[in-house]
Amino acid sequence: MAKKNPAKNCQPPLAERLSALAQAHKGDEKGLRLAVLDTLRAQMADDRAAARRDLEEKRLKGAKCAETLSAQMDAMLGALADFVSTHILFIANPTDGEKVTMVAVGGYGRGRLAPYSDIDLLFLLPYKRNATSESFVEYILYILWDLGLKVGHATRSVNECVAQAQGDMTVRTAMLESRFLWGSTPLYESYKQAFQSKIMDGTARQFVTAKLAERDERHEKTGRSRYLVEPNLKEGKGGLRDLNTLFWIARYSYQVEALDDLVGLGVLTAEELRLFRKCDDFLWHVRCHLHFLTDMAQERLSFDVQKPMAGFFYPAAQDKADGGKKSGMKPVEKFMRRYFLVAKNVGDLTAIFCASL
Repeated sequence: MAKKNPAKNCQPPLAERLSALAQAHKGDEKGLRLAVLDTLRAQMADDRAAARRDLEEKRLKGAKCAETLSAQMDAMLGALADFVSTHILFIANPTDGEKVTMVAVGGYGRGRLAPYSDIDLLFLLPYKRNATSESFVEYILYILWDLGLKVGHATRSVNECVAQAQGDMTVRTAMLESRFLWGSTPLYESYKQAFQSKIMDGTARQFVTAKLAERDERHEKTGRSRYLVEPNLKEGKGGLRDLNTLFWIARYSYQVEALDDLVGLGVLTAEELRLFRKCDDFLWHVRCHLHFLTDMAQERLSFDVQKPMAGFFYPAAQDKADGGKKSGMKPVEKFMRRYFLVAKNVGDLTAIFCASL
């Protein structure tokens, strides 16, 4: 077994390393940028490798793996933002107009990030754009793109966010799942308050209708049946997006932060809540394994990945131990049967939830 490198494990925090690079490359803007990219690329590779080991060797749950990857990305973006503000733009005490606040939105805003998922960011401005804020956003985005990340992004003031959300349900949904990353906490709080008072209040019926129509349209594209031989575990019927839709509707309609609150409101029973979490845990476990297995943001359980995926859930040694006598099924058959049972349970939860609405 290879020995761990103690020097690697005792590295200074990322923010300190980036600051040291700025000192070492004074006057060499190109060299500094390349050094920053190398450092961030190595950090990302280490983070992903550690998450993969935990998932595959330590049997860490997929949802926990996604939360770990999200927290690692939070830390990297915070360190990068500090570096850009201090060593690229040289802003020690920014004015209100120069402050840019980074907000995680959409899937990333939920605090979960699959290994190769997109990063959804909102760069929140106190007023209109200016040269400083544009330089900050541009530097951050070009670094992330050069790292090979896919970034969904927008740069808006609070008023612009409200205006966009009023006319675009996708923007409204992304704002619903937002999370502060870096910058001005008061600005972020004013953004949340504006969303609550100017967008959410009195519009729950409109939101629910739009989300259910969006779900039906998505099912038409991916297949009306949840028993497809190569199902899409994110967008397909009975997949993660269906669970997300239920949670979006719950948050918007009942203005709750956690699923547990729905039990107290009588929307879900304790047993239904356990079923929701069980389905969510399984689908996230599959998704993280699938991304690592294919080294890409793969969401479809195609024939070529079903057998190796089954190996994570039903190891060959375990299957030999019972001699296949318990079910007479191959691991891949067990895995796909389990997937379809979860998809069916998601459909049942959808019916229960819509009835309660």
